[in-house]
Amino acid sequence: MTAAPVWSVDPRTGKPREQVAVESTAAEVDRAVRAAHASAAALADRSARAALLRAAADLLDEARDPVIEVADAETALGPTRLTGELARTTAQLRAFADVVDEGSYLDVRIDHADAGRTPPWPDLRRYKIPLGVVAVYAASNFPLAFSVPGGDTASALAAGCPVVVKAHPDHPATAELCATLLRRAAARAGLPEDVVAVVHGFDAGVTLVGHPTVAAAGFTGSVRGGRALFDAAAARPVPIPFHGELGSLNPVVVTEGAAAERAAEIGTGLAGSMTLGEGQFCTKPGFVLVPQSAAGDQVVESLTAALGNTEPGVMLDHRMRAAFVDGVRERALLPSVETPLTPGAGGEHTVNAGFLTVPAALLTADGPHELLLEECFGPVTVVARYATDDDVTAVLGRLPGNLTATLHLSAAEAEGRGRGAALLAELTPLAGRILVDGWPTGVAVAPAQHHGGPYPATTSTATSVGATAVERWLRPVTYQSTPAALLPPELAEDNPLGLPRRVDGRLDVP
Repeated sequence: MTAAPVWSVDPRTGKPREQVAVESTAAEVDRAVRAAHASAAALADRSARAALLRAAADLLDEARDPVIEVADAETALGPTRLTGELARTTAQLRAFADVVDEGSYLDVRIDHADAGRTPPWPDLRRYKIPLGVVAVYAASNFPLAFSVPGGDTASALAAGCPVVVKAHPDHPATAELCATLLRRAAARAGLPEDVVAVVHGFDAGVTLVGHPTVAAAGFTGSVRGGRALFDAAAARPVPIPFHGELGSLNPVVVTEGAAAERAAEIGTGLAGSMTLGEGQFCTKPGFVLVPQSAAGDQVVESLTAALGNTEPGVMLDHRMRAAFVDGVRERALLPSVETPLTPGAGGEHTVNAGFLTVPAALLTADGPHELLLEECFGPVTVVARYATDDDVTAVLGRLPGNLTATLHLSAAEAEGRGRGAALLAELTPLAGRILVDGWPTGVAVAPAQHHGGPYPATTSTATSVGATAVERWLRPVTYQSTPAALLPPELAEDNPLGLPRRVDGRLDVP
């Protein structure tokens, strides 16, 4: 049987650009995984890993123009957005190189033998080791930062895990170009090129998660696709960790006080956030609680005006465009739902941004309006108008898990007067990142960042952004009463690698 071709498609026209590859067969997936596994021993060298990550960043920067050109041709995200995404991607690679050099991610702990304890302690030495080959599933909406050279790949390599990436069909040429650069970076660092590999095709993705040598997986995509892979990972004879980002509504609560103080600012800010990247950010604010009051009306009027000035845009592919158009049409037909600015189809290849409004009281019980509490991918948000604080509490109690939750407060509420603290406490169980007086689109690559949340936002409690993302690809191991000559150097008594560690309960930073 002839393998199906993999085409690069222009979302602005729907026409194929070029054939990039053919879909990977099961045998090809097997070869890629086995070659990656064979490279793991070389990745044990921390200095080589750091060199690989920095070389990858340098090569991506050097190839900026062709990378952005190809990514834009396949995604229609635009050079400005993609230039920022590339900068984020290379900064992330360099940040993980710094994580490798610093070494605290190994979480070295040494407890010396103590016969005086009851019961006595033996000598115990603990650190973390890489899991093995990681399968990474590239995201549609971030062809760089959450795809072949993105955070899952960078953090897995930092942990010492080779990576096999299942390319996203929306940007296969970008995937191949970036994979070539990463493999070149591996060679420059003195490592086997097979520490990074790419496969194509739906069947290849299914085969990959079931391969017995794959030790963990990272996924960014839809609830349906992610849940299927999550279930497959759990159903293996030897289940593996599956770190999936599936879907998020990213609720926003605007208090009466905040609306009264800065309605225009809130409406304009919401419009900018919900249309960023044509509403295709995983952190898009897709559900907003606004008071049913004159001040709340001003927020809605400001949002309407701001969105009215938004030009039609192109989504990542025509399948997503169709799902967006159908999704907003189905929601708009629900009883008591209004469309002050109708979202949906623009031209033949474009969409219009807009929003829906609904009385919040209709969302406090089971019924057809529950659809409004599900993510709709694209430039649309739902504005739920609440009459009482009890409505807010009731609606929040019905929301699924999210990546983010946002609270807009008055100046007095921000200082502790009013319901600010209570609302913050209500939002905290819903999401992994809580914002006050801001907008969730934009995820800083910082050590304290957390990009994750309760299901279905993610399938684990880990983050996919920030320094601690490396922890997903590690497992702890303890050596008990092990002769010094047999210990790994990370656990040697004289600390020859100069690692931060905790010795007999006390932090020791060289």
